[in-house]
Amino acid sequence: MNLIGEYLRARRELIRPEDVGLPDNGHRRVPGLRRDELAMLAGISTEYYTRLEQGRDRRPSAQVLDAVARALGLDGDATAYLHALGTPEAPRRRRAERVRPGVQQLLDAWTSTPAYVQSPLQDVLAANRLAVMLSPVFRPGGNILRSVLLDPEVQEFLPDWRHRVGSLIAALRAMVGPDVDDPRLTDLVGELSVKSDLFRRLWPRHDARQHPGGGKHHMRHPIVGDLELYYEKFEVTEGSGQLLVVYRALPGSPTEDALALLGSLPL
Repeated sequence: MNLIGEYLRARRELIRPEDVGLPDNGHRRVPGLRRDELAMLAGISTEYYTRLEQGRDRRPSAQVLDAVARALGLDGDATAYLHALGTPEAPRRRRAERVRPGVQQLLDAWTSTPAYVQSPLQDVLAANRLAVMLSPVFRPGGNILRSVLLDPEVQEFLPDWRHRVGSLIAALRAMVGPDVDDPRLTDLVGELSVKSDLFRRLWPRHDARQHPGGGKHHMRHPIVGDLELYYEKFEVTEGSGQLLVVYRALPGSPTEDALALLGSLPL
């Protein structure tokens, strides 16, 4: 499988010539930039770039990858992803994902703070009671990307779900890197490719961005109404890829009152 070639081709086709100062006479046979144009921008030969995109150079230097990344206008996350594709490690055999008992105990102790743990493939591995009350997307055993794309109940809770999908897909790419032979990833991508037009359109772009460490989400709960929640993400164990996600409301805000009401309701 030529992962680096697929990625370079996908990113090259997204660049308009006029965005990088090249003329566009309207008679192009390929979308985006040609190989020779990207090679010129990167300061490498067309022959070498062609070998790279065709997967005939399995170990490009870091300097070459950085030059290509600059020519493609990649940000830090996308550049790191390109380096991971260019210097792949031996495939890892993933074990069944579990959280440590102490992590589950910590989640359960947070009775007024929604929190959950997700795997690199965005499976929900554990959650506390308030997170499950907050949204069905946080039920343990589900997959966040699958739920957002395919579950109408989850979409009702997330008014801006279509805008979030691109970030979820890019985060999935960044987390798995070149380790694309994981059967669970293959199954997930296959299922979503069949069932979701939006996924079929976005996955081939090869966008790769790490999860933001924090931010704000808007949710719409059928009982307590609109919620404005702030979140932080933490790596559970270095190298595991598991993320602890913790939500909070601003002190004295209507969302804080809504969470208190939600926590008092039966599950």
